[in-house]
Amino acid sequence: MKYRIGLDLGSTAIKVVLVKGQAIEWSRKVPTAPGQEHLAMGLVKDALDQFGLSDRDIDKVSATGYGKKLVSSAGHTVDEISANAQGMFALSEGRCRTIINIGGQDLKVINLADNGKISDFRMNDKCAAGTGRFFEQVARILDTPLESFGEMSLKADDALELNSTCVVFAESEIVSLLAKGVKKENIIKGLHYSIARRITHLLGRQTTDGDIYLDGGPSQNPGLLDALEDELLMEVKVLPQPQFTVAFGAAIS
Repeated sequence: MKYRIGLDLGSTAIKVVLVKGQAIEWSRKVPTAPGQEHLAMGLVKDALDQFGLSDRDIDKVSATGYGKKLVSSAGHTVDEISANAQGMFALSEGRCRTIINIGGQDLKVINLADNGKISDFRMNDKCAAGTGRFFEQVARILDTPLESFGEMSLKADDALELNSTCVVFAESEIVSLLAKGVKKENIIKGLHYSIARRITHLLGRQTTDGDIYLDGGPSQNPGLLDALEDELLMEVKVLPQPQFTVAFGAAIS
């Protein structure tokens, strides 16, 4: 059986997976930067070298994401919503019915039918609130590594309510709270609940009988996951490699 390669050229990171059958054999990501095709194909070369493969061992190279048309060597392109749906449905073994995908610049909610087809879709791309870029901005304001947000949130003794999740206004509010001596842990926990409420609003009345999955880089943040489950009053699941779901979906499409 030959391998397939999936490329997800997102706004904040480029993700590459090497797939055999329905399994991710290898995955890696790098920050998005000028020369996206060079960066993506560099990762592909790393995968081939690690497994001792050549181009003859690759059945197909598929690209998705904002920069999918920048990779001339990809023989197949897939829109990222379809790739996300296919990847999540396959990796969840058909259990997923709702995907909450937090991307670098947008927030998506994708509902799936029993056969894995997209039944509904909503996206917040007019405001950076709740996106990967927003988390990065807040990490800069707090002078705190983004990787620490989950652990710090779980140590908070109060879920401080933030009045705004707009990047511009949130920055002023957070700076003011820090000046008043409010603990970073409480600010971060409040941030998670503000984003969870925004996600809940985007979900609206579209409830599901199947499983809900949180997808994308921020889904690895346990503080955000806890806040979202509290707001939805139900379990939200996360796959082992949530950043590579879309790349995997491109590979198997």
